[in-house]
Amino acid sequence: MPNFRTRFVTASALSSLALLGGCAAVEPLPNDVAELTRWMSGTFSSNAQSVERPGEFLDIRLVMVPIWRERDDGAWLYVEQAVATAAERPYRQRVYHLSQNADGSIVSEVFTLPGEALEFAGAWKRPEAFAKLSPGALTPRTGCAITLRRNAGRFEGSTSGTDCPSELGGAKYATSEAFVRSQSIETWDRGYAENGEQVWGSKAGPYRFMKVSERPPLE
Repeated sequence: MPNFRTRFVTASALSSLALLGGCAAVEPLPNDVAELTRWMSGTFSSNAQSVERPGEFLDIRLVMVPIWRERDDGAWLYVEQAVATAAERPYRQRVYHLSQNADGSIVSEVFTLPGEALEFAGAWKRPEAFAKLSPGALTPRTGCAITLRRNAGRFEGSTSGTDCPSELGGAKYATSEAFVRSQSIETWDRGYAENGEQVWGSKAGPYRFMKVSERPPLE
């Protein structure tokens, strides 16, 4: 297995650090956080699943891109989900913050963007979009973090109980489960009414996103 003690930093990030002048070297990420970040980064598609089980799963594109690489408080990723036929208008935009707990588990905190989120759609094509933003401008989705642990060649985890609030479709709370492998991510997001009835999300099982590229789409 590759050694991830040395964190990869892009040339553009190095240039940014140089412009700041005299910045200390970025601390390397813990091995599991670095590997999880690498597995989660790129472009993913649920097309195969939508073809196998039409009517149960849609063709969804998922893009996750590391941002703020110069920070030393864990990994930050910008995340978009969109129906493949409307990739330019994602229905979900988030920022994830990955950090390691003392017990070795990894917590993925979830944040929403300020203002009109669609202004950040495809922001990996415009580095300045996040250069002008800081974590302090984000809004945390309290109770919606996912705690992941390595298990048999994958990372798996979920939200905690009914702690993640949701008002979508008349829901009272939401739950999320995630299973991350080197070339795929499975996610199962569901919303429930106060009486425990599921009111949104897949009832057929988790969405299976296959990695189609290590990079975000350029077009």
